[in-house]
Amino acid sequence: MDNEKTALRSRLLARRRTIPAAERGAAARAFAERVPELLAAADAAGGGTAGTGRRPTVAAYASAGTEPGTRLLLEALRGRGMRVLLPVLLPDDDLDWALYDGPDGLLPAGRGLVEPAGPRLGPEAVCGAGAVLLPGLAVDRRGLRLGRGGGSYDRVLARLAASGSRARAVVLLYDGEVLDEVPAEPHDRAVDAAVTPSGVHAFG
Repeated sequence: MDNEKTALRSRLLARRRTIPAAERGAAARAFAERVPELLAAADAAGGGTAGTGRRPTVAAYASAGTEPGTRLLLEALRGRGMRVLLPVLLPDDDLDWALYDGPDGLLPAGRGLVEPAGPRLGPEAVCGAGAVLLPGLAVDRRGLRLGRGGGSYDRVLARLAASGSRARAVVLLYDGEVLDEVPAEPHDRAVDAAVTPSGVHAFG
């Protein structure tokens, strides 16, 4: 199973390296334009705020390398009044979280990542989100996601399930990365949807 996942990751990463800059930019703009759908997901999951006076919370991430771009999306979410959490990678590859306060508040971190400069809110903070946006390399028709193999977001999905969270887990991908099947193990958890530049794919 590990060999299958490794081989598929290599193919997908090689394909991403061939995507032209113009196509990457168009994908980033498409994600930002889907803000209303993400707001609706957060409200439907109970992270919304109708009548409560509280801001809905979305847990997201700052894209790096060849990942589909999220910087425009983060600003669009913030511009709509969302409370946006971004991950902070811990030494054991688990994720802490901090508030996103705009691009000027992001600091360089290890592995080519950036992270918010503000106070850490703890790994459990993600359980208060109504929608959780995850990176990935592919997802299949069952909603099973193929990540990079570090396990950080597997822990996030397990934490959400253990807490009873109703958050919608959504993976952001390029077109062509929603596959018929990806290699999966019994502990792998499905996401609720994938968003690609051409549309939203709901699972289960």
